[in-house]
Amino acid sequence: MNWEQAYRELLKQFNQLKTDNQHLTHRVQELEAQPQGSTRISQADSATDITAPTDYEATLKRLVRQIAAIMQAEKAVFMLHDPEEGELRAISPAFGMNDDELKLFRVRGSQGVSGEVFRDGKPVIFHDAVGDPRTVKENVSLFHINNGVSVPLILEKRDEENRIVDRQTIGVLHVFNKQRGSSFIDEDVRILERMARNVAAVIAGMQLYKAIIEEKEELIHTIESLTAGLLLVNANGKIAQMNAASRRIFGAKPDSVNKLYSEVINDPVVQGQIHAALEAGKEGELLEITVQLEGKEHIYQLQNAIVRGEDNKLMGTVVIFNDITDIRNLERMKSSFVAMVSHELRTPLTAIKGFISTLLMDSADEEISTFTLEDRREFYTIIEHEADRLTRLINDLLNIARIEAGESLKPVFKEVDVYKLSQRTVTVQKAATNRHQLFHDVDESLPSIIADEDKVDQIITNLLNNAIKYSPNGGEIHVKGWVDGEDIVISVSDQGMGIPKEHLTRVFEKFHRVDNTDTRKQYGTGLGLHLVKHLVEDIHGGKIWAESEVGVGSTFFVRLPKVPAKVQSGEEEVIG
Repeated sequence: MNWEQAYRELLKQFNQLKTDNQHLTHRVQELEAQPQGSTRISQADSATDITAPTDYEATLKRLVRQIAAIMQAEKAVFMLHDPEEGELRAISPAFGMNDDELKLFRVRGSQGVSGEVFRDGKPVIFHDAVGDPRTVKENVSLFHINNGVSVPLILEKRDEENRIVDRQTIGVLHVFNKQRGSSFIDEDVRILERMARNVAAVIAGMQLYKAIIEEKEELIHTIESLTAGLLLVNANGKIAQMNAASRRIFGAKPDSVNKLYSEVINDPVVQGQIHAALEAGKEGELLEITVQLEGKEHIYQLQNAIVRGEDNKLMGTVVIFNDITDIRNLERMKSSFVAMVSHELRTPLTAIKGFISTLLMDSADEEISTFTLEDRREFYTIIEHEADRLTRLINDLLNIARIEAGESLKPVFKEVDVYKLSQRTVTVQKAATNRHQLFHDVDESLPSIIADEDKVDQIITNLLNNAIKYSPNGGEIHVKGWVDGEDIVISVSDQGMGIPKEHLTRVFEKFHRVDNTDTRKQYGTGLGLHLVKHLVEDIHGGKIWAESEVGVGSTFFVRLPKVPAKVQSGEEEVIG
């Protein structure tokens, strides 16, 4: 089921709830018109003063009082059957019993007078609650019951000719303790049975109404909590439903329901789509709008569907708003990435080809050669450097592809001397630049850790490469390391161009590059820090973050556990 079908189903349920409410109101009106069948029950004493579904609780309260008065009983209480627990439970309201007592008044469907009346569907009268073997003595004592009448609450369904087509026992109606020490008689049983029919209908109506309300509220909460915006407009152009996400898009208030959509929606694209749907029944067209939310640009894709009733008559239209900002940003980044990769591949290849062509055109005879031995060595060094640059780029692309495919870069954990590893990495990077001063400020006493040595090397190397790349004017680069609790922290700081505050967390995203005049001059694909984040957090269970000030420099911090959680849990083994 696609999103359109899902929302259609939600709206179908929503409209069905409205129909159920109408049917329920009609049912109550029918109950109001039903004769009571007893001369001892006056119009004022009957259940015919039901006014609306929301008055069910008050109606039951009046009913139970009237029943107690008519039966001259000290107590009157309804018990409903819970099929899941197999119990009969007293419900509020009751007469002569408070809420705390009602919570205690419950029996198994197979116990006592209550269970017998419920199972057999026949009334029971008892004159001596203490001596009657059918009663539950615990309840008799707890609620001070002397005598009583119990009748089943039977819900009857009738056809158009008023014939009973279904009977269902839903509970039991009790009256206890005839006043002035009297006893209940058979006439009391007949009267109580007649009243029980009205009670059963009211209780069933109340349960149905509550179920509808609960279902309706659940549906509304579901719609309200959707991350996608949902806007439902009736055929008359008034808003029937507008969830939190759609209100956020248009800056609307919660009281927007029942207002004309043109008063709430100020976007001409959305207005046009709703108008076309209501006037011409047009649906399904995919459109896009751009809105500013909290100072940021968001792109929403919207699509509508027509809502029709059972008679296929147009009831309104629903519009769904999906935030595709990240998708569009990713598409732009991918386009930029393709252009950058093309440039990154072309640049070293051009240099390699140029120098090789130059060397090939030169004479092999040193006496007539244009280039000295030192010139040739410099050319070879440049060729090697550009080949290494190509290799790094290709490796980054391959690693990212593996990560995207869900294939983790398999770690090889062993004991790693961080001091020696970082020192070796700094020494290698010193040869890559003559404009920077690299300092290795790691304490020789820094303890060894359990880690993947190659990947830690890659982490430090990438951070140093970034520090050199984004410090085009040179300066100092410091690599530091220290112990922090059960972890070690490695930092790489530079005196370069720095990173704007809004980009500090995003620099670890795939393809992300700070776009300004200075950074455009630097080569790169935006994959290095994304890969480093994966190596730190996913492979080693560590953490990486950055601190920076534009024009002053940046510091990247890497926190690595002395022993990764994967090793502690036995998920990964340590070699050697």
